[in-house]
Amino acid sequence: MTPNSSSRRKFLQAAGLSAVGTGLAAPGSGVSIVIDPADPIGSSGPVQWAAGELQGALEQRGVAVQRCARLAEAREASFCITVAGAQAALARAVLNEARAPLPSMPEALVLASGRTSGRSVVAACGTDVRGVVFAVLELADRARYSSNLMEAVAVPKPVVEQPANKLRSVTRLFTSEVEDRPWFNDRPMWGAYLTMLAGQRFNRFNLALGIGYDFLRKVTDAYFLFAYPFLLDVPGYRVRVPQLAERERDSNLEMLRYISEQTVARGMEFQLGLWMHGYEWIDSPNPNYTIEGLTHETHGPYCRDAVRALLKACPAISGVTFRVHGESGVDEGSYQFWKTVFEGVSTCGRTVEIDMHSKGMDQAMLDIAVGSGMPVKLSPKYWGEHLGMPYHQADIRELERPKPNAQTSRLMKLSAGSRSFLRYGYGDLLREDRKWDVVHRIWPGTQRLLLWGDPLTAAAYARAFGFCGSAGVEIMEPLSFKGRRGSGLPGGRCAYADASLNPRWDWEKYVYGHRIWGRLLYNPDSAPDVWQRYLQAQFGPGAGAMESALAHGSRILPIVTTAHAASAGNNTYWPEVYLNQSLVDATQPGPYTDSPAPRVFGNVSPLDPQLFYRINDYADDLLKDKVSGQYSPVEVAQWIEDLAAAAAKSATQAQALSTGKDRPEYRRAAIDVDLLVGLGRFFGAKFRAGVLCRIFEQTGDRSALEQCLRLYRAARTAFATVAERGKGVYVPDITVGELRQLRGHWMDRLPAMDADISEVARKLEGARAVDGSPLLTQAVAQATGRPRRVPTTCLHTPAAGFRAGGPLEITLSSSAPMSSVQMHFRHVNQAERWESVAMEARGGVWRAAIPADYTSSQYWLQYYFEVRGMGQSAALYPGLGAELNQQPYFTVRRGVETSRAK
Repeated sequence: MTPNSSSRRKFLQAAGLSAVGTGLAAPGSGVSIVIDPADPIGSSGPVQWAAGELQGALEQRGVAVQRCARLAEAREASFCITVAGAQAALARAVLNEARAPLPSMPEALVLASGRTSGRSVVAACGTDVRGVVFAVLELADRARYSSNLMEAVAVPKPVVEQPANKLRSVTRLFTSEVEDRPWFNDRPMWGAYLTMLAGQRFNRFNLALGIGYDFLRKVTDAYFLFAYPFLLDVPGYRVRVPQLAERERDSNLEMLRYISEQTVARGMEFQLGLWMHGYEWIDSPNPNYTIEGLTHETHGPYCRDAVRALLKACPAISGVTFRVHGESGVDEGSYQFWKTVFEGVSTCGRTVEIDMHSKGMDQAMLDIAVGSGMPVKLSPKYWGEHLGMPYHQADIRELERPKPNAQTSRLMKLSAGSRSFLRYGYGDLLREDRKWDVVHRIWPGTQRLLLWGDPLTAAAYARAFGFCGSAGVEIMEPLSFKGRRGSGLPGGRCAYADASLNPRWDWEKYVYGHRIWGRLLYNPDSAPDVWQRYLQAQFGPGAGAMESALAHGSRILPIVTTAHAASAGNNTYWPEVYLNQSLVDATQPGPYTDSPAPRVFGNVSPLDPQLFYRINDYADDLLKDKVSGQYSPVEVAQWIEDLAAAAAKSATQAQALSTGKDRPEYRRAAIDVDLLVGLGRFFGAKFRAGVLCRIFEQTGDRSALEQCLRLYRAARTAFATVAERGKGVYVPDITVGELRQLRGHWMDRLPAMDADISEVARKLEGARAVDGSPLLTQAVAQATGRPRRVPTTCLHTPAAGFRAGGPLEITLSSSAPMSSVQMHFRHVNQAERWESVAMEARGGVWRAAIPADYTSSQYWLQYYFEVRGMGQSAALYPGLGAELNQQPYFTVRRGVETSRAK
């Protein structure tokens, strides 16, 4: 914290603290927390609550704490902390003496030490209530986890922070009566959970109801599915759930009121998700709950009056999230229905934000929402229903592009028709003249069971969520959709067969991941001590090794889903508990019908097809010696194999160094790292096998098929280690849905893998050796070896902005000779395709222009370069960078300074 031990000792002595141990300067001297009742920020409810958290953390460490209103009232020998808004007199005095400027933006905070009135004082202050809450909770966190308490609270070096993302939200989903009702009604759980979120600087919590089903067919578990009658009786209507007692309904409303009030008491916003507005279950002979008393004529007015009554009954609700496309149970294009519902929001007597899930969104729906007079947010999916690499995908899959004359139902006529490009991305929502905020939502497809925690990529994600003026992110928390669509099972949401691994509350398993997300979404440049002090408390000398193991393991599956999207939907593709897709048999596609035909492993599209190769396309280009600059499946394989190796090495070090290895915290982390390592080895080997399979199909070469079979068996061996490691740890039936790809265990996946390996082996019977051309030999060597992408030596300074209707001149230089440069460019609009132009070399500089007619747009421009050296090797610039965490294109705003890759 301080440059050296001598200066630290002098500071602590000046502050009245001991330089030894964790105690204060003298026995019983304690800490005085000073909060001026005349300060409207310091005396606010959330700040008073945060001060109580600080007091509790100090007292747990054996420190006596005094609360007082004036510095003069503090015990003479005590260490003083003033909790205040930045304009309070005592706070200003400390900040001025410490020369610690406070940023002007909302939620900014400062922690600083100084002397005033002859006393050493630490100021915990901010620009507003939330900023002060975050400052005080930071001191509480230091007091709770830092090994040296005196340094933790003394703050010898000022801390000045401000939020990088305006909105940092977490959604908790209610999807299963058996798995979710216990936590919904658990008041102690809510206190601890919401305190954790506030401590990690999330500023919104969203409780999502009605998301247990996408369509109202084969409904078995309907608790909260059409939420209103589960919460209240609306006067003038006789709408009810006949299987639900009135007492339970009233208790549900009281619980919702409690949760929302506890959220606001901690300085956060409370959002309510109402994802289902259909009320008729179809082909559902055995539902546990039904809705009666509604007709098509009363549907809209009832929902209007119900949402108004709900908002009045729960005044702490500050926003409502609506799913407005066909999966809401309402036909797309039902504009009058939604206008009626939004009237319920706009007439509740206060400002309440309308947040719309953006799938299928069109201008008519946007006009209705904006016309309500309420603030409007749109929340598109980030990387489909998965978590990809830490940038916004350069393009969407061919499957999401609108098809002329597509036949669609009324229910899905927009999201499956003319507006299909909004199914899995931001589409055309990032217009400069928009009247809404855009918040990117991370869906739970890639990794929802195993631990995640990587500071490096979390910081890159945090920077990405401000993309083109976006307002931030909402994360669907781990275990989202657990027990969905009637698949819930008793025994705990974490799905542990070994009950000794269960935390008291399911979210406690993921505290580290929440810490990484929350703190780095707030400040991507957060000091590592923010997470390292927590790890140190958990693992002792093994903390650094465990940090590394989790970080490397956490990068594997987001890379897999970026490069190989068997489905963009989380209901189909779950790479964490992967259901095998055949290398060779298109008649056995498994569940992956959301994939290009023929539906075999090598034909799967990347989730970003602009920057990543499809396996089959790469093999074909290898054989033609025409490989582009796109990232290849062999490179991807090498990335995840290297990450798996690094995670395994660090896990071994953590095993040797960590304390408390018998504790569930260590065991949970060690197990999940092992599983991630095995998955990395599996996908790496199978990607390579896929390339070799295609080489065999194109050439008939026996050696290519032999290598394919060798690597496929290696992949199977890796997956078997995952299955064996998870056996007895996780239950045999882990359910996040009722379909076979959404339930089961890694053990269940091995038979399909074995059957496919046998199919590949049978092809060897008729295969023969081929007189290998140099290209064939080279292709096999590329698929089995370590790829090497020649780093670019390019230099480019983006323009400060572009003038609409004028050409944007682009120049690129390099210290190494280049044979050609292709510039790819597009509006930041996923409804459009990329354009390309060959750059010309003049005077040692490559030049091209984005045409004047193309710049007449309400969208930012994005572009990148594909460069070739004097040989045939191609590369992308700026590319993903050595750490795979860089924005791989430049963006330029009209007339405003650019955002560039870092």
